[in-house]
Amino acid sequence: MRFIAAAALLAASFCAAAQPYPSKPIRFLAGYPPGGGVDTVARALGEKLAPRLGQQIVVENRPGAGGALANDAVAKSAPDGYTVLIGPIGTNAILQYTLQKRAYDFGRDIAAVSRIGYGTIIFVVPAASKAQSVKEFVALAKGNPGKLTFASSGTGALIHLTGEMFRLAAGIDLTHIPYKGTTQILPDLLDGRIDMALDSAPAYLTHLKAGRVRAMAVASPKRSGLFPDLPTMAEAGVPGVISQTDYAVYVPTGTPRDIIALLNREVNAVLAMEDFRARMTSLGIEIAGGTPESLQAEYADELAKWGKVIRDAKLKFD
Repeated sequence: MRFIAAAALLAASFCAAAQPYPSKPIRFLAGYPPGGGVDTVARALGEKLAPRLGQQIVVENRPGAGGALANDAVAKSAPDGYTVLIGPIGTNAILQYTLQKRAYDFGRDIAAVSRIGYGTIIFVVPAASKAQSVKEFVALAKGNPGKLTFASSGTGALIHLTGEMFRLAAGIDLTHIPYKGTTQILPDLLDGRIDMALDSAPAYLTHLKAGRVRAMAVASPKRSGLFPDLPTMAEAGVPGVISQTDYAVYVPTGTPRDIIALLNREVNAVLAMEDFRARMTSLGIEIAGGTPESLQAEYADELAKWGKVIRDAKLKFD
């Protein structure tokens, strides 16, 4: 009887272990509050991915420390494919420099699955700005060193470092004014108390249409489908300024390769759906899938790029 019971237990354990992935709900961790870009993309992707995988996908928001709380939770999770991070590429590279007290190392503890897409960062000025182009803004700044200001949504974040990248590339002296998010930037930019921002486009769309602000370029490597008439920063006369918001899929390091391959295949299948692409386009996001290897290589490139900006700008972070 004991032998039979032991055999039955062993068989049950084997069957449980042999269950195909996924056999239970999957968690999507988003390191930002509900309603933001990462949360919106995570929910849209989960909605389309769940029926393909045959399991419920639950989005769990873990805001804090610029996304690092979610990163830490994923890094500490079991590498079984049931905890998935939806997060940015560039920002996570930047956190390696700006957040000194981290229990995780992104490159070591978190494995790439697939890119999702990119959002557009625009060079925007108040409607009353004297500058009618990026070149004119640069000339104005050179004639008034240190007097013109650029806004960011927080010191050490992507938007701040994008402004520093522009300042360095243009060879000008600007004063950085940090805010606690884009919603705090807008009133001062609209009223002309801030001279410029290189910021994520969606928050400015209504004001651009109303003529309260002016966009003069995009920081993307190529022209944006959302703003086809706007030049890139290189076309506008300041090469070397390339920055985008971005979205990607990750899992804990150690997740089996066959699970990563399955997730990559299914995510890319969702990215090819016309209704999903249309939804992302309406949010100013251009779809760009890819392999785990290409995403990992992009992270390495972002790590090098932002490290150089931080060193050249002589920025220090606690």
